[in-house]
Amino acid sequence: MLHLNDAALSDRAAWEAAGISVPAYDRADMIRRTREQPIWLHFGAGNLFRAFPAAVADRLLCEGVLDRGVIAAEGFDFEIIDRIYAPHDNLSLCVTFLPDGSVGKRVIGSVAEAVKADESGLPRLTEIFCSPSLKMVSFTITEKGYSISRPDGSLLPGIEADMESGPDGAQTFLAKLTSLLLARFTAGGAPLALVSMDNCSHNGDKLRTAVLPIAQAWEERGLATSGFSAYLRDENRISFPISMIDKITPRPDGTVAEMLASTGFADTETVVTDKHTYIAPFVNAEKPQYLVIEDRFPAGRVPLDRGGILFTDRNTVDRVEKMKVCTCLNPLHTALAVFGCLLGKKRISEEMSDPQLAALVRTIGYREGLPVVTDPGILDPRRFLDEVVLERLPNPFMPDSPQRIATDTSQKMSVRFGETVKAYLKQGLDPSSLVGIPLVCAGWCRYLLGLDDEGNPLPLSPDPLLPALQSRLEGISLGSVGEEQAAAALSPILSNPAIFGVSLYDAGIGERVEFLFRRMSEGPGAVRRVLCEAFPSEK
Repeated sequence: MLHLNDAALSDRAAWEAAGISVPAYDRADMIRRTREQPIWLHFGAGNLFRAFPAAVADRLLCEGVLDRGVIAAEGFDFEIIDRIYAPHDNLSLCVTFLPDGSVGKRVIGSVAEAVKADESGLPRLTEIFCSPSLKMVSFTITEKGYSISRPDGSLLPGIEADMESGPDGAQTFLAKLTSLLLARFTAGGAPLALVSMDNCSHNGDKLRTAVLPIAQAWEERGLATSGFSAYLRDENRISFPISMIDKITPRPDGTVAEMLASTGFADTETVVTDKHTYIAPFVNAEKPQYLVIEDRFPAGRVPLDRGGILFTDRNTVDRVEKMKVCTCLNPLHTALAVFGCLLGKKRISEEMSDPQLAALVRTIGYREGLPVVTDPGILDPRRFLDEVVLERLPNPFMPDSPQRIATDTSQKMSVRFGETVKAYLKQGLDPSSLVGIPLVCAGWCRYLLGLDDEGNPLPLSPDPLLPALQSRLEGISLGSVGEEQAAAALSPILSNPAIFGVSLYDAGIGERVEFLFRRMSEGPGAVRRVLCEAFPSEK
């Protein structure tokens, strides 16, 4: 049996016989070099990082482009380090699925070190941040990881406490990150790029606006060295580039585990942490991947362009990000997530075989999205959308679920649908002509009732606003939703720009969403009936 650790990798023939590629470089030497002179630290040690940035670094190490790897850090779910990274010598097995059914299997060895951002790991992270060789700190911590305030603008309690207590007592991840930047500043103020690779609009700006208020509060209270916040604002010393990332990386799948076990790979157990992270020694992902980064690296770039990552100007990144997040992929994913959960679907690919759901994503993408998308130049929107609709979403070998995609939907509606609504208003188009977007908004509200289309209890995916949103809908049951009751329950949600980016009533579609919600709540099977009415020719 093949075990995922450094000792087992010495038997290259056994891995190759199992069809698994292994690192073709001196890993011990790479680890030594990286620890002594780190160039790249990454926060967020989950599945996307292992399947994409770490895999790119591994390829560049094999090709001799890099002689140092990446240091992985985790600031949220420390079990990832204890239960996955440490037992497997920071190795992972990346399984890549193609639409034709072929499978690529590769051991990723580029992670030289894995550190927890807790009391045990902060001294080492401080050493890394103070190293002049460090060029880049990147992040995949999810959109909610950058939040310092509630929707009403008030500070989150932990952030407020950290602002008052200062860097030595930092408890939240963002305050710990700010304290590490303070250490770099006091150690000489070497330049650094902080690159968010999270799947959200203007991710680098979100990171910047999360860190700066903490730094400023500390400086004003005399808890940080004078000039610290100016250091963070100086783009010649500290940059916060925006980026667009795209690679579908589902939770580790049982069928993948069985396939690996049949080849002799032993470490197939999925860990579910106390913080609901699903992670295994292997990671399964699709092959298509895109990462476009604003080219602002005051300490110099890690040569990731040699691994297919694109560096360009801010305006182009912004256009690429809007193309993908607002039009060509993310809205389609969220639409499938909402209705997939309601209709009992288990796979995204299964949904693309459903006539109404396939028609829904085509409508949102081609009919409603493309008219307001801007061509970024380096990627063609229609070709990108074609790849998504015709190859990526229907890929039967991709074990992705609507339940995973439905996580944190309240944090996604503004970008994935609100931006299109705002674009219609800005360009003089009529939002009332939209069909798919109001359906998804209404479907999401119907999802929040916690009942599937048959009226059975529906477990809802984690979402920071879930308690507040469900309290608004308290008392609503299937079959008895009146017009006034729906309006009273939904109007605080649909009019909230923090959720949708715009008041849907001001955009002229709020009442339509209310109507569709009432129709979907008429009783068992109502969600399906509404979809069939919207797309009657899809049999």
